[in-house]
Amino acid sequence: MNKPSPAIIAQSAVRRLPRLALLLFCLAYVLPGFLGRGPWKNADLAAFGEMRALAGGQTSWLHPQLLGQSGQFEALAPLWMGALAIKLFPFLDPALAVRIPFVLLLTLTLLATWYAIYYLARSPQAQPVAFAFGGEADPVDYARAIADAGLLALIASLGLAQLSHETTPALAQLGFTALVFYAMAASAFRNAYAVIGPALGLAVGLAGLALSGAPTVAALLGTGSILIALNNLQKASSEKNQAPVWRWVLLTSALTIGVAALSHVLDLWRWRIEIPGLDTSADRKEWRSLARLLIWFTWPTWPLAAWTLYRWRRHLTSRHVALPLWFALVALAATVTTIASDRSLLLSLPPLAALAAFALPTLKRSVASLIDWFTLIFFTGCAFIIWVIWIAMQTGMPRQPAANVAKLAPGFEPSFSWLAFFAAVLATLAWAWLVKWRAGRQRAAVWKSMVLPAGGATLCWLLLMTLWLPLLDYARSYAPLSRQVAARVDPKSCVEVYGLNSAQVAAFQYHGRLDLRQAGIKASCPYLVVDTESQATLSNAVDMPEWAYLATLRRPTDKNENVALYKRVSIPAADSTAAPARPGRQAP
Repeated sequence: MNKPSPAIIAQSAVRRLPRLALLLFCLAYVLPGFLGRGPWKNADLAAFGEMRALAGGQTSWLHPQLLGQSGQFEALAPLWMGALAIKLFPFLDPALAVRIPFVLLLTLTLLATWYAIYYLARSPQAQPVAFAFGGEADPVDYARAIADAGLLALIASLGLAQLSHETTPALAQLGFTALVFYAMAASAFRNAYAVIGPALGLAVGLAGLALSGAPTVAALLGTGSILIALNNLQKASSEKNQAPVWRWVLLTSALTIGVAALSHVLDLWRWRIEIPGLDTSADRKEWRSLARLLIWFTWPTWPLAAWTLYRWRRHLTSRHVALPLWFALVALAATVTTIASDRSLLLSLPPLAALAAFALPTLKRSVASLIDWFTLIFFTGCAFIIWVIWIAMQTGMPRQPAANVAKLAPGFEPSFSWLAFFAAVLATLAWAWLVKWRAGRQRAAVWKSMVLPAGGATLCWLLLMTLWLPLLDYARSYAPLSRQVAARVDPKSCVEVYGLNSAQVAAFQYHGRLDLRQAGIKASCPYLVVDTESQATLSNAVDMPEWAYLATLRRPTDKNENVALYKRVSIPAADSTAAPARPGRQAP
C-alpha cells in the first residue's frame, strides 16, 4: 500500500531556474576566496607547506612531513593534489596553483549535490500528490526544481563559505562525500549511464574519503548505503527488479571492504573518539558550544530538514529521506566525537540541503514569507555593515569603525582596488534586483524561498572577499611576522627554528623565503627563531651560551603569538658555563 505524499505541487511551480542565473550564482560563490589572497592560518597554511614540501621532493609521498616533523593532517589525497598542481603549473605562484584542484573539488560538491537531489526526487515515493483532473508536476520537471532548490540551500549554508575555500583535507572530504551521495542516489536507475556513473563515483568517493583522513566515515557511509539498498529489495515487484539491487549491494560491499583494506595497508585508521561528558561545567560548556555550532553552521538548512522529517515521517525508510538522513547522522556523529567539530560538520551540509529541499513543497505561504523577510533583513544588514566599515577604512569616516579597525589590526594600511570595488558594486546591485524580483508577482516556483538565502550568502561572501580582502589577508596571514624575521636575518644564511607549528614554518618558508632547519646540537645556522611559549624547554635542544638574544617579534593582530630571534655568537670556552641559559646573551 502506497503511503500518501505530503507534497502538493502543480506544474506551474516546478519551472526550472534559468541556467545562466544558476551558473552565475555558483561562479560568484566559488571563485571569491580562492583568488587574490595569501595562505591563511592555520590549517590552510599548514597544508600548503606540506604540499610545497612534496612538490620539492623534501618528503615522502606516503608519509608527508614538514621540516622533518609529521604534519597535522592524517590525509594523503588532498596533499597529493596540491603538490601535483604545483608541478603541473610551475609558471603560477605555488599558493595559487594549489587552489586549482580545490576549486574543482568545490565545483564537484555543488554538481554532485545537484545530481544527488535530482535522482532522489525522481524516486516514486518522493513524487507529489496526483490531482484528480491533472495538472500535477511532471516527475522530471519536479526533480529538476527540487534539485535547484537543494543547490541553493547548500550555497545558503553559513558554514560552507570559509571552510570550502581553504586548501585543506576538509574540502576534499566534502567533495568526496558529495560524490558518494550522488552515487548512492543515482544507483536506483537502470540506464547505461546510471550503471557506470554511480559505480565510478562510488569507487572514487569512498577511496578519496579514506585517503583524505576519513576512512571511518567512508566505511559507515558504505555500510549504511548497503542497508538502505537491501531495504529497497522489499519494494521490488519482481526478481527482474531485484537483480540490479543485488548487483549494487555486492558492488558497494566489495568497494567498502576494499577501502577498509586500503586504509589498513596505508595505516590510515585512527581511533580518536572523544565524547564530552556531563559531569563538569567544562563538559556542559562544550555541549553548549556544539549546539551553537550546529545552529549557525547549518543555517538555514537544519530547520527545513527537521520540517522534512516531520512532514515525510511516514516515508522515513524511503530512499529520498533515508539516504540523506543517514549521511547527515554520520556527519553529526563525527562532529560530536572528533576534535575538529566544524570540519566534520561540513560533511553534513549536502545531505541537509537535500532534506531541506523536500520541505519546500510542503511549506505554507506564510512560512515562505517569513524566510524571505528574515533573510532580507539579515543579509541586507550584513552587507550594510561591510560597506560602512570599508568606507571607514578608506576615508576615516565614520570615526568609530575606523578606530576599531586600527585597534584590531595595528599597522594595516588600506588599499583601493577598482576591480574589487566594481565587483562589490555589481554584487550589491544584483542583490537589490533580486529583492525586487522576489517581491514581485511572478509565478510561484518551488525554489523561490531559497533564492534570497543563497543570494544573501553569496553577496556577503563576495563583499568580504573583495572589499575586506586586504584587511582579512593582513589579519589572518603570517606575512607581516615573516617579513619582520626576514628583515633581521641574512637572506643567504639558514635559520634554525624551535617550537614553531606547521603553519608558522610554512609561512617563514613562503613569505620570508627563509632556509629553515630544526634546531639541534648538530645544526650550525647563524640564526634561531623560537616560539616564546617554548622558550622554557629551549635549553634541551640547543647550547644556550652559543646564542645571543636579538628581539621578540610579534604578529600584529595576535598579542599572544610571538617569536624570539637569536643570533649565534662566538664565546670563549671558559665563559660558556657562566652565560645565562635564558633568554641568552644580549647581542652587541
